[in-house]
Amino acid sequence: MKTTNPQPQTKRGTPDFQLLILTLLLVGFGLIMVFSSSSSLAVFNEKFNYDPLYFTKRQGVFAALGLLVMLVAMNINYKIYKKLFIPVFFLTLILLILLIIIGSATNGARSWFNMFSLGIQPTELAKIATIVYLAALISKKGERIRQWKGGFFPVLIIVGVVAGLIMLQPDLGSCFILVATCGLVIYAGGASLKHILGCISLVVLGLVLTLGVGSLFDSSGPSDEASKDYKVGRIEAFLDPFQDESNTGYNLVQSLIAIGQGGITGAGYGESIQKLHYLPNPYNDFIFSVIGEEFGFIGTCLFLLVYLYFILRGIIIALRCSDPFGTLTGVGIMGLIAIQSFINIGGVTNTIPITGVTLPFISYGGSSLLVMMLSMGIMLSISRDSNRPVKEEQVKSVVKKDYRTSV
Repeated sequence: MKTTNPQPQTKRGTPDFQLLILTLLLVGFGLIMVFSSSSSLAVFNEKFNYDPLYFTKRQGVFAALGLLVMLVAMNINYKIYKKLFIPVFFLTLILLILLIIIGSATNGARSWFNMFSLGIQPTELAKIATIVYLAALISKKGERIRQWKGGFFPVLIIVGVVAGLIMLQPDLGSCFILVATCGLVIYAGGASLKHILGCISLVVLGLVLTLGVGSLFDSSGPSDEASKDYKVGRIEAFLDPFQDESNTGYNLVQSLIAIGQGGITGAGYGESIQKLHYLPNPYNDFIFSVIGEEFGFIGTCLFLLVYLYFILRGIIIALRCSDPFGTLTGVGIMGLIAIQSFINIGGVTNTIPITGVTLPFISYGGSSLLVMMLSMGIMLSISRDSNRPVKEEQVKSVVKKDYRTSV
């Protein structure tokens, strides 16, 4: 009677230790900077219960939830997300549609659901959901992605629908981040560069048209004109922030002053002056300015080097993955973090116009932090693919092959 030995199951590898530690360091540093940048504002404000830890405690709750989500996602095989991408994506579309109808308006944009005194921003979930959707679709299409009709065009429609819903809020910053990240995933998936470059003009035109349609559905009433002036003011501030430094250029001028006052070594942790009712939203959009003032050029460079190594480490993990879906998902996640970081830092340093996006892992914002930590859980799950232990049979095969070659 012939018997066969059962094939041993391939064990999953360990998560990438460096990426895990770097994620925790960034989240921890973010909590420290949220406290430094918000405590002096909260302690004198009745709205925040005169509690210097008001923002820090709320961010800490989301950090704890994010840690739990990251650990769970890290221990789920990332290939499962390939099976769940359709329901998650359509749930995201429903949330974006509801956001336009019943969302809370701030500065003329409906970007939030107010629930239990917390602001929920579905756009953050839309970013990661679209990345996973594209990665699954492109990996399934394979070489067909280089074709226009059966490959590239359906992918373009998906990106256009999500971007259009975001622009109807309207949220130009998040829309640009989404489109740029999706473009990176599509390019990494093997799409024709000719198709990508040919669609850039169409995408820009579509964004302009969507913004125009969004203004028709804007129910802000009398504040509509103020909203338009606010957006135009950002462009004018970028071109010359000191031309109207008490109005349109005020935010950017205060940011540049904060970074300039940091000098080489910085004023010291907690010693920022600009955060004391001068710098707007120092714990959110302009938290990098507080970092520059308190830690100076040396401390800021050190922070940026750690941040850069964190992004490069994630990209290396993605490229090492043996599964195209894992590679594209990883490239998309790390590309999202890199692009959003550049837009935030570029805005507060007057490198590009201010768009009002958070600095991932650092700025105050529960939705952003929660989704970012979920993304890192997926990245750590992907890292377990390249860290799988080698089977004993594979080791024997390699040793036997080397022996024959030497003989």
